[in-house]
Amino acid sequence: MSEDTLPPTLPGDLKRRVQDAIRRGASMEDIADLKRADIGGAEEAVQALKDGNARFFSGEAARPELGANERRAQIMGQTPFAAILACSDSRVPVELVFDQGLGQLFVVRVAGNVVGEAGLGSLEYAIKHLDVHLVMVMGHEGCGAVAAALLPPEQLAQEPEHLQALIGRIQPSVQHLPVIRDKKARMREAVLNNVRHQVQTLRDQPFIREAEATGHIRVIGGFYEIGSGAVDFLTDEDDLRP
Repeated sequence: MSEDTLPPTLPGDLKRRVQDAIRRGASMEDIADLKRADIGGAEEAVQALKDGNARFFSGEAARPELGANERRAQIMGQTPFAAILACSDSRVPVELVFDQGLGQLFVVRVAGNVVGEAGLGSLEYAIKHLDVHLVMVMGHEGCGAVAAALLPPEQLAQEPEHLQALIGRIQPSVQHLPVIRDKKARMREAVLNNVRHQVQTLRDQPFIREAEATGHIRVIGGFYEIGSGAVDFLTDEDDLRP
């Protein structure tokens, strides 16, 4: 690998450290591990997501790409700094929304960003074996799964079995919505309530509860506005309380 192959979009400090590693004759495994050191904890992980989203919604996304040799270095292992449970909606491309490149985010996507057995196992894997610093549950504007959870029972009964089960995991969060006449505002509140509900569901899991209590990870929420491209971060406990 030569210094000329380094992509210009690498953060300055990381790029300098990669260059130094190349001069020392570092292995691909050493170079792959440098990325882990670039984000040192939960607060830095939150800031990296905020900075990346700011680039995205302002139209200045760096679209971080890896050179051929750095892509090969990915074979040695992955070192994402955050795990994100997001909706499967095709309008919510998580890596693009946060302007992150290959290997930087561990993403679990399911309709309605619902915590289920497979997704929970995936997140536990990311925490235990990939040493992520942050877990985010991210809902989004106009979520169809959340809208379905607001439908009357007779309409839901017409949906396929497994879809009904998924929607059932959302319903507890939207059963007691305040009276909001504005439909867009009501949907936003429903999505936010679902995010809070799923965050609490994660925190109720013993492994995740212990990981957060010991400071290994932090669990937060987010709301993605499709129209603007901006993500509202739910980081304070008052914001996350169901």
